[in-house]
Amino acid sequence: MQSSHTFTAESAVFDERNLVSSAGLVPVLELAEQAGLSELIDTHVRLDSTRVASGAVNPVGKLTSIIAGMCTGADVIDDMNLLRAGGMPALFDQVYAPSTLGIFLREFTFGHSLQLGSVLRRHLIALAARTPLLPGIAERAFLDIDSLLRPVYGHQKQGASYGHAKIAGRALLRKGLSPLVTTLSTAQAAPVITEMRLRAGKTGSGRGAASQLRSAITTARACGAHGKIMVRGDSAFGNKAVIGAAVAAGIEFSLVMTRNPRITRAIDGIDEHKWMPVHYPGAVIDPETGELISDAEVAETSYTAFSGRHRVTARLIVRRVKDANYPDALFPVWRYHPFFTNSDLSTVEADITHRKHAIVETVFADLIDGPLAHIPSGRFGANSAWVLCAAITHNLLRAAGTLAGGHHAVARGASLRRHLVNVPARFARPARKPVLRLPAHWPRQAHWTSLWDNTIDYTPPQAA
Repeated sequence: MQSSHTFTAESAVFDERNLVSSAGLVPVLELAEQAGLSELIDTHVRLDSTRVASGAVNPVGKLTSIIAGMCTGADVIDDMNLLRAGGMPALFDQVYAPSTLGIFLREFTFGHSLQLGSVLRRHLIALAARTPLLPGIAERAFLDIDSLLRPVYGHQKQGASYGHAKIAGRALLRKGLSPLVTTLSTAQAAPVITEMRLRAGKTGSGRGAASQLRSAITTARACGAHGKIMVRGDSAFGNKAVIGAAVAAGIEFSLVMTRNPRITRAIDGIDEHKWMPVHYPGAVIDPETGELISDAEVAETSYTAFSGRHRVTARLIVRRVKDANYPDALFPVWRYHPFFTNSDLSTVEADITHRKHAIVETVFADLIDGPLAHIPSGRFGANSAWVLCAAITHNLLRAAGTLAGGHHAVARGASLRRHLVNVPARFARPARKPVLRLPAHWPRQAHWTSLWDNTIDYTPPQAA
């Protein structure tokens, strides 16, 4: 494709005051307000200016501005300038300069971030009630807990320290900050974030997981999880604190156990005839023999973890695969992957369900490809607030996707921003009636219109 005109240096002029670069913010922020975002912030976030006079003034307008910027793809504070370009100030009130928003974020302490965490939970509950965000949650819901290490650079990042990371299969130490995240999903729904907490880089992955799980269970039930709830996690979370919290709350757990001599003895005690092949979704079958082109097998045994009053007896399910380091061994050399569960699923179904814990990585990918591409501030409190705004933004975009319909209900965050939010428009007011004139033949017009109709023309249900 080539340009059909001959342009000169004077052909590009930045002077259009009615052009809007992100018209999709109108229905998305309307949805946020219908779920009570401003009211929740006003109720739960209380800041006292300690560094700059008036720095903590109007948390409602400033936090919603940050969330709006993140919806357009902002990953540093300077990106918030997009909200002041063209006709954006005519569409929205309380549009702040990036410097003002940066001063505001630096007023946050860890305690203030806990207040914002309360907004995250309550807003998710309201979004779940307002939109078809979590279909099937009444039957079975999944809580997936995991942590990631976001790298930072420089010497002035509070809380930054060297933690373990795995890149391309290799473990290494990397300087950064470590958010702990708990997501909520169903078999039909993409995951949303129930809890998020920023920690120092060197913090152990499982630290604070039990308390976060207890809070996430309460949120899940408020979202409509009246049936079975299962928490899934890797070996960092297969400890007595997390399992104890799951047992006390009466939910299922499916957690990887760190190998130790007792688990090794339990695995060695499994009869050879109990091992059975597992057919994972998408597995390849040999057209000649009809057998799976995979050597994965599963079996289970009863196992009692911990001791004393923390003792828990449940199923130890083990998946084994042939060790690729010994392809020519006379006898098979196996690698074992055990996890501990109290679910009533069959052995094979329990293994397949447990491995779907990897869905949490899709949330990490969305965050890293969006607001968490950078950890912007030098102050730990400001970064704590930033990651919570990122979590609220993730849930808001996910809810908007369900109203748009089609594949947008499970689309990547980048796709939602590109298809629904960052849509150009010209703002006009014929006869003093606001109109957004969008591009003709926009490829996502039907889905965008569905989002618009489901928010702008939405009528709240009337109380009986």
